[in-house]
Amino acid sequence: MTTSKIVGTEAGDARITWCEAERARLVLAVGHGAGGGIEARDLQAVAAVLPAHGVTVALVEQPWRVAGKKLAPAPKTLDAGWRGVWPALTAKGLPVVSGGRSAGARVACRTATELGAAAVLALSFPLHPPGKPEKSRAEELLGAGVPTLVVQGGHDPFGKPAEFPEGEYGLVEVPGADHGFAVPKRAEIKPEQVVAIITDAVVGWATSLG
Repeated sequence: MTTSKIVGTEAGDARITWCEAERARLVLAVGHGAGGGIEARDLQAVAAVLPAHGVTVALVEQPWRVAGKKLAPAPKTLDAGWRGVWPALTAKGLPVVSGGRSAGARVACRTATELGAAAVLALSFPLHPPGKPEKSRAEELLGAGVPTLVVQGGHDPFGKPAEFPEGEYGLVEVPGADHGFAVPKRAEIKPEQVVAIITDAVVGWATSLG
């Protein structure tokens, strides 16, 4: 069952789209990136698969997207929007895994300890701006303070798996994929295999959380 709800935050109205599990044991809340919304292929794939495994998925649209704006605001405003929806995410009385893709993954990492997240799922974590590895955001990832899984494209210009620092987190590579998990037409791996790698990784990890 899928339902949507508008939630007021100090950054404006956000929207949560709930994809409910019949016998949920966890809630996975995922936010979108700075260049798109919850229609991203990886977010939709996770939302389609996880409920059958006892995980209710909450797709969170930041206030700037709900308001129809094209440009994401500053990180502190994104964090404020995420904090604002958190009470609605925890209202079911279940552990909440904080997650997202790209900018949404950064938000999840930055706020995880403060909000009491059970874990963090980081899809396409933007380790650095393209071509600027010196501007690393590794501190955000390493500072999450809770069990963390990163799923990263092998050719992601925002940070290839080999560039990630050592730390207490899991890292799954999607071979040949870019920041949006797209692969070249001539790649050995096909789009449906990409989706399977992502969802299999997330299902296995979520199951390990209890």
